[in-house]
Amino acid sequence: MQTKQTSSSAGALVWFDKWLSKVENGFTLIAAVAIFVLMILGVWQVIGRTVFGLPVRGYIDMVELSMATFTFMGIAYCQRLGGHVRMDLFVRMVHGRARWLLEFITSLLPLALVGTLIFFSWEHFVRAYNSGDSTIDMEYPVWPSKLIVPLSFSLLFLRISIQTIGYWRLLIWPKSEPLFVPLILTEKELAEKEIEDSKGGVSHG
Repeated sequence: MQTKQTSSSAGALVWFDKWLSKVENGFTLIAAVAIFVLMILGVWQVIGRTVFGLPVRGYIDMVELSMATFTFMGIAYCQRLGGHVRMDLFVRMVHGRARWLLEFITSLLPLALVGTLIFFSWEHFVRAYNSGDSTIDMEYPVWPSKLIVPLSFSLLFLRISIQTIGYWRLLIWPKSEPLFVPLILTEKELAEKEIEDSKGGVSHG
């Protein structure tokens, strides 16, 4: 009976989790491309200015506008993989339902925080759009850059929400397979994973 309840409760979220992961991957890819383009612009800025006397016009403005892209667009992807910085020493010491209860509670707090950030960052975007805010040098419009912030936070809100549901599911059915949540690996598990990854790299090479 527990297996049927667990599968039915998780089945509705599987498709959404896969769809959300694709969106997160897309956002992260855009951020990676932005970093790559900015690196090329930086190289050309140095070479063009010193060698050819042709600096990139509006380079500082471009850097300013691109900051939001690679700062925020990969944040939900990082959350999905559990790559964010957190203190998990105490969490490692807790097991069973107590652990999932702790994870559930500590997911609700950032959920409220991110929701607040979405509200105020959206207001900041609307203000910049309505006022025609622009950069100082080349007067590029800044609203597209400011729109990235609430969009990225909204994606993070969805990711934390589905993780919170995943922790709640494990709290109700602690013996079920963990879904939608990043797992904390022990030192032994991390070492075994690194060995497996290295073997896979050698075999593919």
